[in-house]
Amino acid sequence: MKIRIITDSAADLPQPCRPELTILPMTVTFGTEQFLDGVDLTHRQFYEKLIEGDILPTTSQINPAQFEEAFRQAGEAGEAVVAVLLSSKLSGTCQSACIAAQEYPGRVFVVDSENATLGERILVERALELMDQGLEAAAIANRLEAEKKDIRLVALLDTLEYLKRGGRISSSAALVGGLLSIKPVVAVERGEVVMLGRARGSKNGNNLLVQ
Repeated sequence: MKIRIITDSAADLPQPCRPELTILPMTVTFGTEQFLDGVDLTHRQFYEKLIEGDILPTTSQINPAQFEEAFRQAGEAGEAVVAVLLSSKLSGTCQSACIAAQEYPGRVFVVDSENATLGERILVERALELMDQGLEAAAIANRLEAEKKDIRLVALLDTLEYLKRGGRISSSAALVGGLLSIKPVVAVERGEVVMLGRARGSKNGNNLLVQ
């Protein structure tokens, strides 16, 4: 049986994508403006709006109806589905897929990546590799469930500005951190974003990132 890999736009996959891959866009809201991520809002445009605006954007999860439509189309094309999605601890998107998948037992397999952005993307690319090797959908999903624990996403934040604007830290903490050039290092662990440590200056931040 042919296989279709489905993911969400949080995986930040480059375009164009392989024909066996479907990317469902999340909705990004800047104030009163709404955009479909990766459709009418590019990564460059997102960061331009982020820098220029005073209000942080919000994202809306993909709803069960959108997944049901994607699963139905795959079924009509004679395809089994492996859906690799944004961590369920960061979004309700994965739960939406699980709800829609109940109508397709044995044909749709949902994998919670327990990750985001590059970490999720790695798992999607691995799914495509396994598909190319001839594995069936159920086997691909099982391999991804086992191998996703090996993916570790770690990042150095160059600024505290967005942590302040998002309410993660106070304005006074952001001010002091900025004056001292504090660089936080964060990671995704068990599906959640956690703080690994802080360093003073970019050089020390990069050293901490490597550690």
